[in-house]
Formats: sequence, structure tokens, C-alpha cells
Amino acid sequence: MKNRELIDKLNKEKHLSEAEWIQIFDTWDAYDLQYATRVANCIALERFGRKIYFRGIVEFTNICRNDCYYCGIRCSNSKVSRYRLDEEDILKCCADGYDHGFRTFVLQGGEDPYYTQEKMCGIVKRISEEYPDCAVTVSIGELSREYYQALYDAGARRYLLRHETADPEHYAMLHPKTQTLANRMRCLRDLKEIGFQTGCGIMIGTPHQTSRYLAEDMMFMTDFRPEMIGLGPFIPHHDTPFRDEPAGSVDLTLLVIALCRIMLPDALIPSTTALGTAEAEGRQKGVLAGCNVVMPNLSPLEVRKKYMLYDGKTGTDMSAETGIRVLREQMEAIGYEVVVARGDFQERK
Repeated sequence: MKNRELIDKLNKEKHLSEAEWIQIFDTWDAYDLQYATRVANCIALERFGRKIYFRGIVEFTNICRNDCYYCGIRCSNSKVSRYRLDEEDILKCCADGYDHGFRTFVLQGGEDPYYTQEKMCGIVKRISEEYPDCAVTVSIGELSREYYQALYDAGARRYLLRHETADPEHYAMLHPKTQTLANRMRCLRDLKEIGFQTGCGIMIGTPHQTSRYLAEDMMFMTDFRPEMIGLGPFIPHHDTPFRDEPAGSVDLTLLVIALCRIMLPDALIPSTTALGTAEAEGRQKGVLAGCNVVMPNLSPLEVRKKYMLYDGKTGTDMSAETGIRVLREQMEAIGYEVVVARGDFQERK
């Protein structure tokens, strides 16, 4: 079966076998990419029109207890200038964002033990109470089920936790032994069961990634049915063990985005900062491949350059106001509109 026939099958049945996924990733070409993005774009237009939702990210700490081999803020990187934002700093970011039309705040940071369950739940509760028309998303890594439940009870309704890879062998190539795929998957299951709109996802082109590993990722997401999917190309950081590894392919990233849109038509899929970093028009291409979310930065300018997960991260020198203006212009240039809305996940039958 040719790849375009497999893409049509995916569009109809919403799943493929491992062998079929491997075939696509082993043999795709520019024509397959063009076809997949056209199908995905049609689905996104039918579901969401030309509306793009935007989320404001507050990167409130770059301190992390983990040592992921690909990450610029890994605990072993002694060259990072570390920082934490306090509760008032975070609330000020939200206030600025609200004034510029943001209706979703994403609290993102390393796994920093300083932010205890009590501290984080207090922050989430304040944001939820002061901005009842806004959604609070949290992305702070692997926690206990009790901690996740407490965040939900405090008002958080979305949680982002990329699974990175669905294969334990590949996971072990990207992380030290103290971190396991089994625990990450446990976290994702807990989040789903509690009721969070749950986001998983991968980096495309991570070291040692194969077509089989990508196939396993697609099969995992088929079964898990995340409400949100974070996808971006791997970009190396100069102070990590993967400093000399090649960056992931933008075209392969766009293909995976398109296939995820076809597979999960209602998912919220951001056109990521990494995509915009890897290519000047990356974010626009992501939207045309099926993305329906953009995530500008609300963090204070003085800490932006300290939250460098990878080299060359775009947007670190833009204010929140400038960032959203640039994104509006980028989206308008391709015929889309950035809208003021929470943009909750809605499954359509």
C-alpha cells in the first residue's frame, strides 16, 4: 500500500498498524508530506475554522532535579544562571497577559522541589480565583497522584507532560537510570483519570530515534487519546551530552503534526516555539499542517534567556505585548486569526 493510501486509511479508521507506521516513516517523501498536510489542514479548518488559540507561558523556575541528557536546564549543567519567580511575580505575569487578551496561563518549570504541593496549589488557586474566565495549565513534570489531585482541586484543568518516547529502550538513551518510562506513563494515566485535559508528545529527531520508535509513539497516542499534543524538532543545547547531535528535521516534524491531526481531529496541537526556532516560518508552517494553538511567552524579560532548554530559542527578547503582536501578524499573513478564548478541548462525534 502506498503512503498516500495509508494516509487515507488513517483518515478513515484513525489508526494504523505498527508496520504501516514504520512504512510511512521509512519511505515518506515531499509529496507524502504535501498530501498529509493538505488532509490535516482540511480537518483543522473543518473543526476550528481559521481561529488560532493562544496560551501565555510563565516559565517560573529553571531549577530542575532531573538530568535529562537533551535539556539545557538539567541539574548537571553548572553553567546555567538559576532563578525562581515568587507568587507575586507569577501573578504579575498573568495580569499583564490578561490585559493583552490571554485566557489561558501555562505555569511551566523544571522539577523544582522548592515549589511544594502547598505552594503550587496556592498559586493555582489565586490565579483561578482572580481570573475565573481563564484556564490554568500546569507543566512541572512527574508528581504523585496526590499532588496532581490537589492541583486539580485548586483549579488547574490542564496538564502538559510530554512522554518523550513510548519505548523504554529509547527512553533509557535519553535519561539517567533514576528516570523511568514506567513512572512517566503512570503520571499520564493518573492525570487522565483525575480529569485533566492531558497533553503528551515527543521531540522529533532525538538522538537514536528510529522509525520503529516513532511508530510506537503514534500507537501510544492512538490508544491514550491525549487532549493536547506537544510536538517539535529536537534542537541540541551546547551544554548537554547531545551538544554535537544533529537537529531534528522540520519537514519530519510537520509530517508528524499532520498525521496527529488526522489521527486525533479534535486535539489541541500547538505550533511550538522549537518549530519557530528551527525555521523562521516554522510556526506558520505548523498551523498549515494542522496546528491550532500558539504559545507566546509571558515570563519577565530578565529571565527569558535563562530558560534555555535548547540553543537559539526564539522570542527571548520580546515583551508579552510584542510577542502576541508578532504572532498575530504571522497568523494573519497566512489567513488565520488569533482569538481571545480559553480554547478548551471539545470532542466532536
